[in-house]
Amino acid sequence: MPQTMALRSRKRRVRRPDDEATLTEHLGELRLRVIRSLLAVAVGMILVLLRYEPLLRFLTKPYRSLCEERPDFACDGTLYGLGPLDGLAARMRISVYGGLILALPVIMWQIWRFVAPALHRNEKKYAIGFVVSSVLLFALGGYIAYWTLDKALEFLISWSGTDVEQAYQITKYVNLVFLMVLAFGIGFLFPVLLVFLQLVEAITPGQLVTQWRWAIMLIFLTAAVITPSGDPVSLFALSLPMCLLYGLSVGIGYAVAWRRRRRARTVT
Repeated sequence: MPQTMALRSRKRRVRRPDDEATLTEHLGELRLRVIRSLLAVAVGMILVLLRYEPLLRFLTKPYRSLCEERPDFACDGTLYGLGPLDGLAARMRISVYGGLILALPVIMWQIWRFVAPALHRNEKKYAIGFVVSSVLLFALGGYIAYWTLDKALEFLISWSGTDVEQAYQITKYVNLVFLMVLAFGIGFLFPVLLVFLQLVEAITPGQLVTQWRWAIMLIFLTAAVITPSGDPVSLFALSLPMCLLYGLSVGIGYAVAWRRRRRARTVT
């Protein structure tokens, strides 16, 4: 009799997510996850502030390299502070953006821990893969954004006209660089969401294949909206990898569905 009750209890836990918590408990859990994420961001900000000068040189390298390669652009790679607070504002923005990026693994883990109680036990085993893939894809997106930055600047400067001398304000340049990194990084997280939705069977790979034309159009439209520079180089550098990752997520969905069918045949 006790074994039967334990078996029923185990089946019930596998079949149902943990939806017994009250609203107050959910809000308390959310507050805990937010506080931990903010603490991780604060630690990241401190680390970035300690390495501010090397990081600033790293961020301005694409602009300085472009000015050296294109003397006709009438720029020397120098950033200007147009007000007494520009230097401090730039330092704080770099620390905040850098802290967010460094704290990304902790943030993704806290998001997963908040969502996990609503999942079945067999769905919780994907936690490590969710966090690792999210961090790696965000890093890949940030790298592509940084790699295309000089090409985006070259396009924008060439369209400003030959008689226009380039003088960039440091705060605006910092905003452009980090918004590019964030846009590309968030864009590359799109397939993680698709794979997650397929794992919980909210959507099927067949539905994604059927709607591929709409998906590609949505990808290009989203890339055009979230790309801060608005140049075609960045647009295609973001949208084309997202299309490839869309196809990869569909392939992963089919692989998961095949494994589930095989497991079901084995059980029966």
